[in-house]
Amino acid sequence: MVTRFRTALLLALGFFISWTANAQMIEDPTEWKFEVKKKKGNEYDLIFHVNVKNGYHIYSLDPGGDGSFPPPEFKFNKSDNYKLAGKVTEKGQRIDETIEDIGTVHYFKKVDFIQPVTVTANGKITGKYTYMTCNEQGCLPPKTKSFTFTVNDPELVGADTTTADTVKADSLIGAAISPAAASDTVNKTAVSAVHDNDKPKEEKKSLLWLFFMALAGGIAAVLTPCVYSMIPITVSFFTKRSKTRAEGIRNAIYYSLSIIIIFTLLGVLISVMFGANALNNLSTNWIANLFFFIIFVIFGISFLGAFEITLPSSWTSTTDSKAGLSSFGGIFFMAMTLVIVSFSCTGPIVGPLLVIAGKGGFVGPTLGMLGFSIGLAMPFALFAIFPGLLNKMAASGGWLNQVKVVLGFLELMLALKFLSNADLAMGWRLLDREIFIAIWIVLAILLGFYLLGRLKLSHDDASPKNIYGQEYVSIFRLFLAICSFTFALYLFPGMWGAPLNGMSQFVPPMGTQDFVIGSGDSGGANHGTSVHSDNGVAPVKYVEEMRMYEPPVVKNLGLVTYFEFEEALAAAKKLKKPIMLDFTGINCVNCRKMESQVWSKPEVAKRLKNDFIVASLYCDYDKRDLPAGEQYYSQALQANVVTVGDRNEDLQAAKFNSNSQPFYFFIDENGNKLAEDGYPYDPNVQRFVDHLDKVKEKYKQNLRLD
Repeated sequence: MVTRFRTALLLALGFFISWTANAQMIEDPTEWKFEVKKKKGNEYDLIFHVNVKNGYHIYSLDPGGDGSFPPPEFKFNKSDNYKLAGKVTEKGQRIDETIEDIGTVHYFKKVDFIQPVTVTANGKITGKYTYMTCNEQGCLPPKTKSFTFTVNDPELVGADTTTADTVKADSLIGAAISPAAASDTVNKTAVSAVHDNDKPKEEKKSLLWLFFMALAGGIAAVLTPCVYSMIPITVSFFTKRSKTRAEGIRNAIYYSLSIIIIFTLLGVLISVMFGANALNNLSTNWIANLFFFIIFVIFGISFLGAFEITLPSSWTSTTDSKAGLSSFGGIFFMAMTLVIVSFSCTGPIVGPLLVIAGKGGFVGPTLGMLGFSIGLAMPFALFAIFPGLLNKMAASGGWLNQVKVVLGFLELMLALKFLSNADLAMGWRLLDREIFIAIWIVLAILLGFYLLGRLKLSHDDASPKNIYGQEYVSIFRLFLAICSFTFALYLFPGMWGAPLNGMSQFVPPMGTQDFVIGSGDSGGANHGTSVHSDNGVAPVKYVEEMRMYEPPVVKNLGLVTYFEFEEALAAAKKLKKPIMLDFTGINCVNCRKMESQVWSKPEVAKRLKNDFIVASLYCDYDKRDLPAGEQYYSQALQANVVTVGDRNEDLQAAKFNSNSQPFYFFIDENGNKLAEDGYPYDPNVQRFVDHLDKVKEKYKQNLRLD
């Protein structure tokens, strides 16, 4: 287990380093070519020819190991023109290697992946493939790309007779054509996991942060009725049934380790089933966000006591029948019984944890479940080692139900964030900023009243009474209620446009606010940049559709922002100002932090407003397609540039060799860099001010030289 964890941690470190490198982008070491090879009749092989360069390798379809090595995946779009005739196979010089006592299988230099198909009519066979490459230093983020195979056989229906003579049975179709260029459909291919997985790529926390957050979740789960009430019963069982105290401690530790193993294996299983990026990709998809919203609401209502989420009773009966103290296996099944019985309490905590852990790549769910299980299992081992502490445990009672209810309110608050993500991605305007804040205020107030005992639910116990027969509130609950009411009061000014800097990364952007006090207009009616101009120069392109995403500093301080690169260049030439290119994202959490905690500071806002042309280029804005004549193929992205977001993404990757947000680059009116390196996410206000001043001085020097 230690070896597996170490291997997973090393792999995760490779991901993390590649994600957080400042404005560095390693070129994809693979080259993919596609061949349609006829076997007989209407049977064909679709061959993915892969060349791997620079000492990198690509994993086998069956990579071995402990689930930490992601195999290539191939997903074919459904069509009536063909059927898959078996599974993908591979052909090449495989390398079997042992890393940290774990056997792996991979390929250097080249390998072919072969998918047999039965074709009924000529046409295109499309889909997507996902792969990851590694070398001795680490792994590059997984990539997902589109492919197109063109079948044009004169013996099939719909053959192109003008070219049929050139198509031979063993011909290479699209050999020199990149996958995205060969596709006639609109497909967006991400440049790397930093941008692929994103869009809250900024929400990707360090693995250490993820581990401790999961650990806290496990400790919180201990305080739920399903788990807390089991501690004295289970520990007493071990200490009383064991022949010696040492044996009782040993069995309790086995029990705790079993809990850790069960949950960690669950994390490994999820990683293997869904792959390195699937959970995170889902978490940025509007449909998936709606699904998560519904799930979180169900969990929240369950914690409030409407119903209990339980697993089939037959599972409990099966595991309970195998439990006992005769062997480690028996103790393991005792732990399995606890996991199943406590699911109604742990499930609503594990669910959100897995969503967040999925952003940690392939290792995230495993590491998340490891932290959660350690927090959950610690009390069982601790009380077995120090049985005297059992006497000091608070008795099970109504307070455990109160813990569940508090968690239920928090689940409902968290659910709104997922609904907001979907709403922003699709532009529905169902959950504008003030509506989101209003619901949070109501939930916080209700939670405060509940903690004070003024709100009762059907399954709550009677409030405790003092020696005078009067109901009272414990000091701990009183302080929690104070925190809840304080939070509600903090949110309240946000209803009228207060920036709420401390929560700006969670609430919807200021552009969705219908009314901002002091702005002189409604946020939904006019865009900040349409009423503010810079010496008569104002942005025009995409202004109306992008206004909902603008940060508070634009509305409140009158900062002019452009949304199109060429338009910003034109403004810079006319006004003789340097340009700050703000590569950002709609659901970019750290982008919102920079805007609310750095841009809004007077010393920063003054410089941005007076000394710079600000161009906010949203790399994930895919709702607006470019005109057909402006669409092109990007070598940097290895994909078709079809949308406004694609073009911004390509600009960042091709010109600035970067693919993470937020990232700020500074150029003059001719597109020349004023600072060789960009400015990554760093909420240090003084550092940002110093960088702006250096850029401004550099620009002035260039003007004097001219």
